[in-house]
Amino acid sequence: MLGGLKALDSRVRRKGLAALDPSRSALIPIGMEIEQGRVVKNGYGVFNLAWEAEHHPEWPEQIAREVEEIRSRIREAHDAPLQFVIWVGMGGSAEDKGMYQSCGLLGRRPRLYILDSTDPEKLDSILDDMRRRSRLDDARILERTLVVGMAMGMTSYEPVFNLERIAALYDAARVDLRPHMISMALPGSLVDKFAAARGYRRIPLQLDDQNTTAGRHSAPLTRGSLYPLALAGADLQEWIAGANLAPEEIQTAWRLAAFLDAQAAAGRDKVTLLLPREWAGAGMWTKQNFEESLGKSEKFGIKIMVGEPVHLTNYRAPRDPRQDRVFLAVQFKGKTPGKIALLRRSGYPAAVLTGPPSLSRYMQFVHYAVFGVAWLEKMNFVTQPGVELYKSIANRIHAEAERAGSILKNREWKRTEESGRCSVWRGRVTLRWDRLPASIEPEGATAPAIYAWLLKSHFAERRCEYGELTFFGDTRYSARGRAVRRVLDRSAEALFRVVLKVPADVYEGPAMNHSYHEMIIGHGKCFSTILIANHERGSDYHRAQFLATQMALADRGRAVVSITLRDREDASLRALEEFFRQAATIIRARR
Repeated sequence: MLGGLKALDSRVRRKGLAALDPSRSALIPIGMEIEQGRVVKNGYGVFNLAWEAEHHPEWPEQIAREVEEIRSRIREAHDAPLQFVIWVGMGGSAEDKGMYQSCGLLGRRPRLYILDSTDPEKLDSILDDMRRRSRLDDARILERTLVVGMAMGMTSYEPVFNLERIAALYDAARVDLRPHMISMALPGSLVDKFAAARGYRRIPLQLDDQNTTAGRHSAPLTRGSLYPLALAGADLQEWIAGANLAPEEIQTAWRLAAFLDAQAAAGRDKVTLLLPREWAGAGMWTKQNFEESLGKSEKFGIKIMVGEPVHLTNYRAPRDPRQDRVFLAVQFKGKTPGKIALLRRSGYPAAVLTGPPSLSRYMQFVHYAVFGVAWLEKMNFVTQPGVELYKSIANRIHAEAERAGSILKNREWKRTEESGRCSVWRGRVTLRWDRLPASIEPEGATAPAIYAWLLKSHFAERRCEYGELTFFGDTRYSARGRAVRRVLDRSAEALFRVVLKVPADVYEGPAMNHSYHEMIIGHGKCFSTILIANHERGSDYHRAQFLATQMALADRGRAVVSITLRDREDASLRALEEFFRQAATIIRARR
């Protein structure tokens, strides 16, 4: 297999895509994009970049020079040091940066912020944090800031939306954005066109000047992944070398792939990932890689659960035919994750991966494991059709809203607002089930009772096997957003894991839509609860994304309801937590 991958890569580089016949090699439909029988993109750069790095020992120094040149441009323009970085991107263009930050690889200077939401609260909270840390006025802060716009899709509008807001800030402060802005995007994409029209610097994403990686595969070896590390002073030579796995390590990755595939075939497709505390931040990146790559099939799926506390009482017994858990523990040599031995003794299937010794090695190992599952299931692991569906709906809603003057006048928004399929709790929490089939008529006198009925009916009949609580709003930088996240984390544990005995995802939209939404819309079996809070500064595009997510799921027959909070204040959050707690009590009482 490894020889076949390298031979195919060599052929593409020597003869180009036109020389490929998809019917002549089983590897082509697995890792390339095909349109009307023709190969239009090679997606195997995720492996090739590591192989090429062996022949380019100059790459680490090249990245270091490029990053120093960026620093120099800012220093020369304003006689000021680089103090902050705002990384504008979604999903695969952002998740690796979040991982590096969580794992302590980015240090303190320059401080990196991830702008992966069109919720105005996120950018406002980022600026507030910059002001607090620097004690400078906005113009001086902007003079010390690098803005990176990154997108791996042709139609990604979210980064453009945020870059326009940032450009307006620079214009208002009378600071020229051009020395501070770099763009990494596909030629001809919305982000690339935005940068070209304004004269911003455009930098090729890959060091080989090719376009052979999907967004989630841009780490660990593209400029989009290496620049943040270089800015933080990481040892790039060690990092790049670490991503080049030995053949025996690749075989281990494929052995893991075979194990996970066999477990999924036996109905145990919920993989609970246990990571060392030092690498806890790698969980979401791993989840994204598996689910966005392998979530396209109704018949097959591997769900990765991260950040869950291990409680045996939350799982069905090993001999229960409904037991669908398998455990994957990653350990450093000599340090076994807690409770893995207990899980094995109790009879739950588990695999333990010792090492790899570096994060870049772990990331490349995961890429090979994902490819291994894709090969076994004859599934393309580089495309993301579900994400494209959501984006197209969001763009259409937003365009209609702009013509009408407001999203409140959009016909789909009005349909939702005017629907009688809703119930209000404590005057602060509004549950809507208007995107469920008309044949579903829930029972219950209160919103929590209706929600409990919907959950119980979907999970009792195994139409759904896990839950999702996704809040459309910042949960990282704003204090109010972090408070929302804490409520959702507690509710996911108390309602889904403890009472329903099912896994539950808690995350932030729309970043989730570019991360693991592919599995929810493709493979299904999820009960989605999409939340948003009313607030005056909310943007129409952000609301369009909230609505488009529900419409895309409903279009594929997925179970989805929405919850709207009056605001993010304490009284509303108490009402929200009480809503979930009441639902849990009702389900427990009706067993």
